[in-house]
Amino acid sequence: VQLQAFGGGLVQAGGSLRLSCAASAHPFRTYTMGWFRQAPGKEREFVSASKGNGGTIFYADSVKGRFTISRDNAKNTVYLQMNNLKPEDTAVYYCAADARLITSSIRVADHYDYWGQGTQVTVSS
Repeated sequence: VQLQAFGGGLVQAGGSLRLSCAASAHPFRTYTMGWFRQAPGKEREFVSASKGNGGTIFYADSVKGRFTISRDNAKNTVYLQMNNLKPEDTAVYYCAADARLITSSIRVADHYDYWGQGTQVTVSS
């Protein structure tokens, strides 16, 4: 499975970005897709995830109400709409995929088998 994330960039605080992650996973609808981020000097942290059907979604408390995950199973793509960005959102954002996750594992990076290359998001104050 190959994942390619893109859409990062430099934005001012309060701005928005939309990340996309295209996956070669088949069938895509059977994969849980997650977004994680890693800031310099910090561990990779969970941001959001969507189970295969798109109806079960998870968010980190730090992004709830500002970020929205969605997926288009026909296009094998998952999105992360990020609104009201803050400087503390600055990080490299990674998408991840796994076909066998149980709910209790969805927020744990080590439980995902496949990772994209990451895309940099920088939020200036």
